[in-house]
Amino acid sequence: MRKLLPVLHVLGLVIALFSMTMAIPLATSFIFSDGARDAFIHAMVVGLIGGLLLCLATRSQRRELTPRDGFLLVSLVWSVLALIATLPLLFYYHQIGAPLSMTDAYFEAMSGITTTGATVLSGLDDLPPSINVWRCTLVWIGGMGILVLAVAILPMLGAGGSQLFRAETPGPMKDEKLTPRITGTAKGLYAIYMLISVLCLLAYRMAGMNWYEAYCHMASTIGLGGFSTRDASFAAFDSPAIEMVAVVFMTIAGISFTLHFQAFRRRSLGPYWRSTEAKAYLAVLAISVAAITALLLQRGNYDSVWTALRFALFNTVSVATTTGFVSTDYSTWPIFAPVWMLVLSCFATCAGSTGGGIKMIRVVILVKQARRELIHILHPRAINPVHIGGLPVPNRVVFSVMAFMLLYWASLMALTMAMLYTGLDPVTAFTAVLASLSNTGPGLADVGPAGTFAVLSDAQTWICTFAMLIGRLELFAVLVLFTRAFWRK
Repeated sequence: MRKLLPVLHVLGLVIALFSMTMAIPLATSFIFSDGARDAFIHAMVVGLIGGLLLCLATRSQRRELTPRDGFLLVSLVWSVLALIATLPLLFYYHQIGAPLSMTDAYFEAMSGITTTGATVLSGLDDLPPSINVWRCTLVWIGGMGILVLAVAILPMLGAGGSQLFRAETPGPMKDEKLTPRITGTAKGLYAIYMLISVLCLLAYRMAGMNWYEAYCHMASTIGLGGFSTRDASFAAFDSPAIEMVAVVFMTIAGISFTLHFQAFRRRSLGPYWRSTEAKAYLAVLAISVAAITALLLQRGNYDSVWTALRFALFNTVSVATTTGFVSTDYSTWPIFAPVWMLVLSCFATCAGSTGGGIKMIRVVILVKQARRELIHILHPRAINPVHIGGLPVPNRVVFSVMAFMLLYWASLMALTMAMLYTGLDPVTAFTAVLASLSNTGPGLADVGPAGTFAVLSDAQTWICTFAMLIGRLELFAVLVLFTRAFWRK
């Protein structure tokens, strides 16, 4: 138990830091006088006091974190911060006499901080602006990862910070450093994240949103989370200009921020053209949009090419990048379109982006490995390593990708079977788990783009909550905690 105390010490610091971010919705509540001020004050006080007490109680146990500590801390941070994030929701709904259950509040907070964007709330148009700001801020914070932020500003983590960065950063190839020190890497990534966020905010404002809605949708767009201030999401704006801003920045956020950092530092687009993953990502998006546009025209869903392209482009990019914004009820389209869009959400985004799912680089590696095996059958003695960007991929990375894919599909099937056990219909069960595990948001049937996850029972909601957590932390960081080897001395 004593070995857990250094982890709890850092956890206390992160909780205190996270609680301070409630100043953003608190300021919003003061500006709009929306009646939610007390909820955020009480929540901030509880979070700050709790985090500081935990930090002070374990301050004598500070030490450098090990890889094992890193995985434990990452899982604890995401679980506990989601709990802290529920406090404003619980306090506000209790204040207005419409109590929100702990299950639903935790689901909503976990959905935000894991950038999933699935919601159990309705009446978003009438919610206090500060509550919507808090929901969307959770997405923005979760986008790059609160642990990367902690590594950037808590230098006392030392070399242990590297373990946190590797445990939290998505993708199979995590050893590349952009700067000599891991804190410099985290700061560089956050600088790019902030720059793109500001550009997105200004673009939404220029396209016609007010500052409040521009901030909320910027946070959800850059975090690829999909929370909106409107029940109808982007359909409420019915603006091609606003939709195009979203498409551009969703596409940007779906590319590795490592590439953005390199391109900015070198003042060149070269890193994008040399990236096998980025080129595959953009090609898959372009082909999918073209195919769905053609399908919508062929089946007569829309009369003009422009209208079909507008809706196909926005909704395909939104779902493929695991954002989850909607501009129309695409579940009414020919069944190929929504199903293919959900399939895209499983793998389309790049490693190092704010998106969820398997990541495009893993699919590229698997395809190259499959081709390698076919060649090996014909030429058993041939030496034909897998190459990415002209460099050989170590076999340990290939094996890790194969293990990850096995765990991903096994988790998807196991959680779907658990949902079916509770009595849910197959389409809702499978797509709810798929949308949660890939951090996409909307599924199909009862949890489709026109509905919410409020239709699920408490047990089903907790299953989806767990799926969101393991999906955001890419399975290994959470599932390793359930192995006996992890807890052995």
